Amino acid sequence: MSKVKVGVVGYGVIGQRLADGVAKQGDMELVGVVDIAPTLSIRAMFDSGQPYPLYVFNEENKPSFQAEGFPVEGTLDDLLSRVNIVLDATPGGVGMKNKELYKAKRVKAIFQGGEKNDVADVFFHGYANYEKGIGKDYLKLTSCNTTGFIRAVDCLDKAVGIERVVITIIRRVADPGDAHRGLVDVALVEKVPNHQAKDLMLIMPHVEATGLLVHVPTTHGHIISILATPKRRIKVDEALQLFSKHPRIKVVEIAKGFNSNAALFRYARDRGNKRADMYEIAVFKETVVLSGDQLFFTINVPQEAVVTPETIDGVRAALSMQTNWKEAVHLTNKYLGLES
Repeated sequence: MSKVKVGVVGYGVIGQRLADGVAKQGDMELVGVVDIAPTLSIRAMFDSGQPYPLYVFNEENKPSFQAEGFPVEGTLDDLLSRVNIVLDATPGGVGMKNKELYKAKRVKAIFQGGEKNDVADVFFHGYANYEKGIGKDYLKLTSCNTTGFIRAVDCLDKAVGIERVVITIIRRVADPGDAHRGLVDVALVEKVPNHQAKDLMLIMPHVEATGLLVHVPTTHGHIISILATPKRRIKVDEALQLFSKHPRIKVVEIAKGFNSNAALFRYARDRGNKRADMYEIAVFKETVVLSGDQLFFTINVPQEAVVTPETIDGVRAALSMQTNWKEAVHLTNKYLGLES
């Protein structure tokens, strides 16, 4: 069977991880990546000794790459003639402009959480609403933290049904290296409800959600607490068993050193994960408790890599590679090493 051909537009924090994720899929071919300047990410890719084919946005971008000795395969227009779908990981707002180029070439596209929802036909999550993305031309992923806690809520919902959730997000203020954001001594509170709670209801309209978001001066991971109201009473051990069986959820113990976002980052780095990336969200075991009939728990969301699996699910849906969500996510998980 021939492989579907995928391109990545924007080789930054998310784009480079999407490229790696696609390259691991046995039924997909990464045709190339597109950027506008020889950034640190581009330099690191070439210095790794295994660069992906490089395309530039337009002819005007070529000289800066060629001056650095980076070979250029062509322009975005050339790439669009060679792919079935593109993963747009450009800064928020740029994807909407790029969409016109994709439409002109009749190429499907998947956009990231920074774009407005109207950029796409479907607001997409691989586990929670895969069927809605099948055959669609344009999908948009939920944000990193929304992707993470929807995984956890959906995991419970499929087993026992969830009526409503209340979330508190302790959000990293910037990605590593975003020095322009500054280092500030502040925990910045947004009004309730946060957009992540609203987004969950767009993906899972049968669940009532509200939540609080607090920005804190860290760079690795979001910490999210969730108070879920199940349709039937669920025991802590049952919830932990459900989480443990989910390929994209890792149950960790504070008593064993997993006591922070930094501890999880260090664990991934020491384990040898590229860039210390983790595709899985982590559930802190000691935080899973009952409050009356409600289940309370806390997760860590690794914001840089967490959307990679769901984006690849989106490729499978948009190109109708699999029409059954279980089959689709199984293949994505298998190729990413999330299933034994």
